[in-house]
Order: sequence, then C-alpha cells, then structure tokens
Amino acid sequence: MSFSQRLEEIRTGFERPFWVANFTELFERLAYYGASAVLAIYLNEQLHFSKELTGWMIGIFGFVVWFLPVLGGTLADRFGFRRALMFAYLVMTIGYFLLGSLSAPWMQGIRHALTDKWLVLGILMIPALGPAVVKPCVAGTTARASAENVRSIGYSIYYTLVNVGATLGPIIAWLVRKPLGLGMENVFRVSALSVFLMFLVTLIFFREPNQPGEKPVASVAAAIKNMFVVLGNFRFVLFLVIFSSFFVVFWQEFISAPLFLRGYVDPNANADLLLSIDALTVICFQILVSFLTRRIAAFSAMTLGLLISSLAWLILALHPTTTGFIVTLIVLALGEITQVSRYYEYISRLAPPGQQGLYMGYAFLPIAIGYFIAGPLGGYLLHYFGDVLHRPQQMWWVITGVGIVGTVLMVIYDRIFKPGETKGNREAS
Repeated sequence: MSFSQRLEEIRTGFERPFWVANFTELFERLAYYGASAVLAIYLNEQLHFSKELTGWMIGIFGFVVWFLPVLGGTLADRFGFRRALMFAYLVMTIGYFLLGSLSAPWMQGIRHALTDKWLVLGILMIPALGPAVVKPCVAGTTARASAENVRSIGYSIYYTLVNVGATLGPIIAWLVRKPLGLGMENVFRVSALSVFLMFLVTLIFFREPNQPGEKPVASVAAAIKNMFVVLGNFRFVLFLVIFSSFFVVFWQEFISAPLFLRGYVDPNANADLLLSIDALTVICFQILVSFLTRRIAAFSAMTLGLLISSLAWLILALHPTTTGFIVTLIVLALGEITQVSRYYEYISRLAPPGQQGLYMGYAFLPIAIGYFIAGPLGGYLLHYFGDVLHRPQQMWWVITGVGIVGTVLMVIYDRIFKPGETKGNREAS
C-alpha cells in the first residue's frame, strides 16, 4: 500500500466523533497534568499542610482518579458517551474552580466550618470523578468511530494526544504561575476553563457514535458483581498487587519529587515546568523504544520497565541537583515507555477466554493502588529523611528499593505462573 493510499485510509477511516472526543481528551489531560504539576506544592507551601498530609491527600485523589474507570465505563455505556462526557467536563470545571477559589472571600465561611483539611479533601474528590468517565468514553469512541483497518492508528493518535496534553499542562501551569504572575490558584482556574470549553465543544460538535450489533449494556449492579468475579481470580489479583510497585515508584514524580526539589535543592525551582520533561520524552522516544524492545516478551518488558524506572531515582539520590532531577525524569520516562504498551498486552492474555473485555477494565487498578501507596509513603519519607534526619536525598534509596522488591517479585511470579502459557502447554512440557 502506498503512502498516499494510507493517508486516504486515515482521512476516511475516522468519523467526526473520533476527532472531537480525542480533541477534548487533549485539553482534559492538559487540565489534569497542569493541576497535578502544582498540587503538591500548593498543598504544602500555600495551604501549609504537612508533607505527610500532602502525601495522603494526593494519594487519595489519585486512587479515586484511577480506580473509578472500572465503573465509569459501565455508566458511559448506559447513559451514552455524549451525555457522560458533558457530565464529566462540567464536574471537573466545578472541582478545579473550587480548588482555585480557596482564598476567595466567599469561601472563608466554609473553610472555618469544615477546616481546610476536610474541605480540600472534599473538593479534590470532585475533579477526580471526571477522568473516570472521560477515559472509557474516549477509548470507546475511538473503537466505535474508527474503521477496522485504521483502529490501531486511532489508539496511537489517542495515546499521542494524551502525552501532548501531559507535556503542555505543566508548561501552561508554569506560564500562569511565573511569567504571567497570576499565582498558583489561577493554575486551577485555567484547568477549569480548559475543561469547560471542552464541555461546550462536546455539546455543540459531538454526536453519539453507534455500531450495529453491539451487545446489551450491563447494569451498574452487574458491573459490581463482575468486580467480585475478577477479584476472585487469585493469579490476576496477585499480579495487580505486585505490578502496582511500578506506580508507587512512578507517581513520586508528582508527589514527593516537586517538594524535594523546592525544599532541599532549589526553593525557586520551576518544578511544574520541569515535569513536562517526562511526557516530552515519551513523545520523542516511544517509537524508538518500542522498536528496540519488540522482540522482548511482554512480561519481561514490563519487568525491565519497572527496573529502569526504579533505578532512575538513584540519579537524584547521588546528584541532588536540578540537572539530576531532569535526568531522573528522562530515565523514568524510558522505563514507562518500555512497559506501558506491553502491560495491556499481558493483561489481555491473563484473562480467561471470553472475558478479555471485562479484565481490561481492571488495567487501571495497579495505577490506583500505586497512587494510594505512593502518596503517604512519599510524604512520610520526605518528612523523615528531610526534617528528622536532614539527609533528604536518602529517601530515593527507599523508593528504588520498593521498585527492586517489585522487580524480584515479578521474576518470582514469572517462574511460578509462566505468563502466556496455557494450562495445556505447561502440562505437555
């Protein structure tokens, strides 16, 4: 097939809902990562939360963001992608706006009544609900509004736009906070504006994609029942728990790393701007790393990615400088690239026959578990090694240790369960 023919396939292979949904996903990710880039600093430096409380807050926020897609997909299917997306963008608009309005005069009475701790935690739960619906909607639209011959390209476009948004978000946060001098709270208001515009785009331009012959939509009760079915698979649950160690290591990028950089390296460091390096590295090296690791088995690639990302933090432990921080983020991203696509491939092979779709819905669980552990752990390590021992860089040895333990457990799991082999194959060998 010639290049011009392939371009023609791409031009005609995607319906309008595909482009609209993925366009909105770009701005949703921009809003999410822009807010995430300053959230830890905002809680610790502006609201004066302790490092431990900051870690707990972000850990709970991240857990909700990444756990709810398990049920969010069912809700999106039942109520339709258009209505679900509009609801999600409106909810996120309210949440980000409230987060950026904590110092407003009209919020003072609520702050005194609830105290900052419970008020902020409650507000954080509002924008956390949005991605749980947006992700399955955009992924589902990509499946429904793409011709079979270009569907894989559709998911590549989706993944690329996610990383473009993840790159631009921290940059926008820095522009709002520093060159424009609008302050940290207005970063959240810009995020609110971003997702509100996507609410309008969805309202005006998005039309429900449909495909003939679709299966009946499961009820919410059935989705909850399926959760117990999946969690009853010991082998699968064990894998989820072990691989969550990758995300315990990875999410320190947004939890403890910005506080470490500004608290113990350079108080004027533009941590938000530097966080764009991860996603930018993914954009630049995704194709190359995928090519170099194409012959590596999925489970081995995942284990290697976990090891690379874990060792990345030793760079910051040995060189606690801004340059060390930058190099750490680059190596961390290379570990992410190594495992990310192979991770979904492996989960699809773990699922029993006929249950691949059900099991793929739980691919977000290790991300949620990792966030929930990473928050409190990062906050505690920052406090203990920084405020108590006054040797803050040593905390990264512990983070690396968590990843190495996870790597060893992955190897043991591989030896015991032989991922990818069927029962019959093992008996015949």
